[in-house]
Amino acid sequence: MLYVQSAHAGASSTDAEADASVASTMAMVTINAGRPTSLPTQIPTTIEGITAAQIEQSINAVDAEDALKYFPSLNVRKRYIGDYDHAVLASRASGTGNSARSLVYADGILLSNLLGNGASFTPRWGMVTPDEIERVDVLYGPFSAAYPGNSAGAVVDYLTRMPTSLEAHARLSGFSQGFKQYGTNQRFGGRQGSLSIGDKNGGLSWWLSLSHLDNEGQPITFANKLLTTGVAGKGGTPVTGAVADKNPSNADWLILGDGNQIHTVQDHAKIKLAYDLTPTVRASYTLGWWKNDADRHANSYLRDSAGNPVTSGTINVAGRQYTLTPSDFAPATGALEHWMQGISLKSHTKGEWDWELAASNYDYKKDEVRTPTVFLTGPGAKAGTLTDMGGSGWSTLAAKGIWRPYADNSHVVDFGIQRDSFRLRTLVSNIGAWTTAAAGAKASSFNGDTRLESLYAQDTWGFAADWKATLGGRLEHWEAYNGSLGSSTSTKNFAARSDTSFSPKLALSHALDDNWTVKASAGRALRYPTVSELFQGAIVGDTLMNNDPNLKPERSVTSELTAERKLEKGLLRATYFFENTHDALYSQRNVNVTPNVTNIQNVGRIRTNGIELAAQADDVLFEGLDLSGSVTFTQSTILDNQNFPASLGKDQPRVPRQRATLLASYHPTDTWSASLGARYSGKQWGTLDNSDPNGAGYTGVSSYFVTDVRLRYHFDKQWSGSVGIDNLGNKTYWAFHPYTQRTFIAELQYDFK
Repeated sequence: MLYVQSAHAGASSTDAEADASVASTMAMVTINAGRPTSLPTQIPTTIEGITAAQIEQSINAVDAEDALKYFPSLNVRKRYIGDYDHAVLASRASGTGNSARSLVYADGILLSNLLGNGASFTPRWGMVTPDEIERVDVLYGPFSAAYPGNSAGAVVDYLTRMPTSLEAHARLSGFSQGFKQYGTNQRFGGRQGSLSIGDKNGGLSWWLSLSHLDNEGQPITFANKLLTTGVAGKGGTPVTGAVADKNPSNADWLILGDGNQIHTVQDHAKIKLAYDLTPTVRASYTLGWWKNDADRHANSYLRDSAGNPVTSGTINVAGRQYTLTPSDFAPATGALEHWMQGISLKSHTKGEWDWELAASNYDYKKDEVRTPTVFLTGPGAKAGTLTDMGGSGWSTLAAKGIWRPYADNSHVVDFGIQRDSFRLRTLVSNIGAWTTAAAGAKASSFNGDTRLESLYAQDTWGFAADWKATLGGRLEHWEAYNGSLGSSTSTKNFAARSDTSFSPKLALSHALDDNWTVKASAGRALRYPTVSELFQGAIVGDTLMNNDPNLKPERSVTSELTAERKLEKGLLRATYFFENTHDALYSQRNVNVTPNVTNIQNVGRIRTNGIELAAQADDVLFEGLDLSGSVTFTQSTILDNQNFPASLGKDQPRVPRQRATLLASYHPTDTWSASLGARYSGKQWGTLDNSDPNGAGYTGVSSYFVTDVRLRYHFDKQWSGSVGIDNLGNKTYWAFHPYTQRTFIAELQYDFK
């Protein structure tokens, strides 16, 4: 079902029409249906993708990121349906804690949240619904000069549908999950509805889509106390219900209750307009709106002698006293409203010259989180904090061009200039009534801006019948400014910074015969510190502490060597990849200062290499059975880290040594189809010094083997339905938080074309 798209399948990042003469000479797989990807498919490197028809047929796709489930070496840390703040994309040499080492776009609009790096800075997946996806493509590695250093891991490109005639779609979905962990044994579920309509009249095409999600996710945090923190004695309220367990370091602890059981209600609307000003020039505009109301609930397992829940005070468990804090069972609420806009003017002559002008903006119109800071027992309003990130966001500007000096497109030059700006605005206020009060006195503030201005060019040349080469470079100027950190009594400003760098790119391919092709790619990438990494810290008294305003950018040199074998109805690929990263950005403890400081620091050097095997074939064994799969073996090792020597020789966090996917789809007729998918991840670590051997519990990172099934049936031309199960074997697995357990999904869909 997944296709491996050769870099020879198209012509350029600004105009990806097929280069038929070169593609046939190179004996590569081309994509004939649908609109072209915006990825630079002329570069001879690894690009994989999936179409809307394949997603509909084979994947239980409730959220946009579900389309990536079976891509080689990729993993999205999606904890529950509608996960809006922790669904990080991991790639070959980057774990699920490195959100800033990948890029996600939708129709050329940046969805990656590069305000920070980590679990709370995930791509804005909610701005794309599964119904509007036409295809998804992934470029592995920083091998295109058209993208900044955040492309070190992968570039994901969502292409959403634009109609050529009147069409309308509606879908209703329901899902249910049984979740059993520690003292929790409940069923959680939700529903989703979407409606979309579009048409094309003359030079004007338009698309309107609406969606609504209402889901109860499983608990994702658990209140706990280390056994060693308990004081022997008879004091405190005797309680039952605490669950004995071991933390990731295999230390004994008690699980006291669950938390962050999130009821999320999300609404999404999008309108897209396109108008052909001339037969070869098109203007496009996209407006997206996303609203999320989230209630986070907590539940205590503890019961006193009368069977009443206990959530505060001093407790006694088996003769040891522990003191509960307000945060142990604290609920929270979130109210978010984000807007996205994009506009472009593009020529598509497919002649000697083409060009594109584009701009986009993503705005946190409203982004408020409320939490109590006191126990919620007893009458009266309860104090809390209000965290307001309104005004944060990012904007992009780009002017791109393409030059084809020869009619056969054997020589293509891409070039462009770009400007990406990011603004982070965070104000934490004390409030008297945590659920309703307006912002009161300032508790803290956190602000800053970064800007990246880039000039790039890359030249792709089919210099012989069986050879193609791409040579490119990217010149970048980075600035960080307006950085400040505030407490209730003072504000400290950071000095502005700037830097300039150059990143060369190189790729080469050679067709050995009609079936075999070998390719080699290499590229340098600089991933500059994000606002939150750079302007971190705390104010103690009148002194700024725990920050490093001189953080260096991550410097990665990545290469891959690939052999591809064309099959009668598919492709077989083997890729060796290598990445050498200096000054990787991680939060860690600096043991060279007293007292030790934990903050974002540069890790001297991380080396990653591995082998990725991927295959795709249609009509395997018999007609209608399609198979795709991958196996990845990775070794990612920390080689230099002066601030934390205990990490030397250890594995990079959350980069497993083995990964595998398999997707089998059977569609004997146009009426029905069935699929079976499997995902595997081997042992991985959550800490730099690999001091967390126990991944099978809260805050651990575990291996897993998960299977999914889907059955789809078309009742007639317009109506279809499907049923599916994700995590069929009811596997319990973790990436700090628990993933979903066995989840049933049912869909009813109407399509008019």
